[in-house]
Amino acid sequence: MPVELSRVEEFALITLNRPEALNALSFQIVDEIGQAIDEAAASDARALLITGAGDKAFCAGADISEFLDRGIVEEIAGTEKGQQTFAKLDGLSIPSVAVINGYALGGGLELATACTLRVATANARLGVPEIKLGLIPGYGGTQRLPRLVGQGLALEMVMTGRMLNAEEALRAGLINRIVEGDPVEGGVAFAREFSAYSLPVLRYAREAVTRADNTALQEGLLIERDLNTLAFEGEDSTEGANAFLEKRAPKFQDR
Repeated sequence: MPVELSRVEEFALITLNRPEALNALSFQIVDEIGQAIDEAAASDARALLITGAGDKAFCAGADISEFLDRGIVEEIAGTEKGQQTFAKLDGLSIPSVAVINGYALGGGLELATACTLRVATANARLGVPEIKLGLIPGYGGTQRLPRLVGQGLALEMVMTGRMLNAEEALRAGLINRIVEGDPVEGGVAFAREFSAYSLPVLRYAREAVTRADNTALQEGLLIERDLNTLAFEGEDSTEGANAFLEKRAPKFQDR
């Protein structure tokens, strides 16, 4: 199966399993990624991890051979399908973590930037080289990348196709952590840093921070106030306060 959904303890794991093609994205694989995200959303997983099989690539981008005989109508439909599929991660009720092992290029990096957070191995190389094919990113790269690294670096990456190594990506804020050893184990360890907290409150936190990119400060403060109030009204906030006062670990119930 080119896209596999499995379970690693309390986490759902999507693996792009096409290592002989550096886990490149065909249109069928994009569909299967969307189905796997839906299945993960319907499970009791506390986070979703996405990675690529093998040690060479998370995902090296689109399957270029599929581009050759497409017309404009097919191109528009394919681009919209990719955007809609990756956008499912925005609405996912649980956080998502891209575990980048090796190359994350083009659509692969766009998939990673659609995730809530990203970790990478030291050999990771991240870029959007579509300009070398006479194209620009089409699955969200021109929109999500500048929100993570700023307009200047995003323009450089899009206009030159330059790849960042793991250290550069970490400094730029494109990834959150460089992991050693087994990439999935590193991703699981990273996800455990937040997975025990209240899932509804984690979602409020994600929404408040991500909406800051498109919101004036005063409006953003109102959003923060409202989401903070929703968290305060939940049972988990009472449990958190009691646990703090009683000097014990909280036992959140996602309520």
